[in-house]
Amino acid sequence: MKPTRTLAAALAGGTVVLDGGLSNQLAAQGCDLSDALWSARLLVDSPGQIEAAHGAYVRAGARVLTTSSYQATYEGFARRGVSRDTASALLVRSVELARRAGAAEQDEVWVAASVGPYGAMLADGSEYRGRYGLSVRELERFHRPRIETLASAGPDVLALETVPDTDEAEALLRAAAGCGVPVWLSYSIEGGRTRAGQPLADAFALAAGDDQVIAVGINCCEPGDADRAVEQAASVTGKPVVVYPNSGEGWDAAARSWRGDATFDPSRVRSWQAAGARLVGGCCRVGPERIAELSALTGR
Repeated sequence: MKPTRTLAAALAGGTVVLDGGLSNQLAAQGCDLSDALWSARLLVDSPGQIEAAHGAYVRAGARVLTTSSYQATYEGFARRGVSRDTASALLVRSVELARRAGAAEQDEVWVAASVGPYGAMLADGSEYRGRYGLSVRELERFHRPRIETLASAGPDVLALETVPDTDEAEALLRAAAGCGVPVWLSYSIEGGRTRAGQPLADAFALAAGDDQVIAVGINCCEPGDADRAVEQAASVTGKPVVVYPNSGEGWDAAARSWRGDATFDPSRVRSWQAAGARLVGGCCRVGPERIAELSALTGR
């Protein structure tokens, strides 16, 4: 059902379970994602598949659904000949699909509008590097129109996610300022640093005094890297921590395929909670089965 509380209020009361990777669930449903728009292509071609993927996570116990707008940008749609007005409608549709998927659930289900990094639009793996050669101001100009459109659709929160460096984090926070929707900020990390190599303490500090930020943390990283990062995010910001790592497999951008073994262990949620995590889930290659295990462990 549509929430009666804000997500911030829910986090103050305990742990809330996020969904897992949308793309892997869409692939499991037989969708072809071999496209520069990735899952965003289905906003045009197969919106019902996106709603069904959201529904799979609701049934698994997720109470926050992340929209299919991670790789949906005006620039990306324009390259496919999609007009600006139509692109706006597709961004709004991403929020509506998630809201519909949660409507039949008796518990509250919040919708997080995904705002991916600039590198996601490039579709070349550069979101795992950052440092695109653009200034903070240029990145802010890129992100603002999409943020404004997503905010107009009425999500419960904006997920500023998979952020590879502090320049882009600063740009995203500036672009979201005054949009009327709270945000969470989550970095993609490697070891104890951002993907661009900056200390996590410095990265988290950007959000420490920002009242619009209701949670800060990490996503799209090795599960093992999340443990220490949760502690740092909590100690630096004093805010609830959001954590949703990958399965542990590695993405080969050149081959556009996953390598290695899955190491995601839902039992890690206990230590994450103890360190300050209140918004927990999975990212790439973490499906409904793992989210169901997380939900059971948190009692949600």
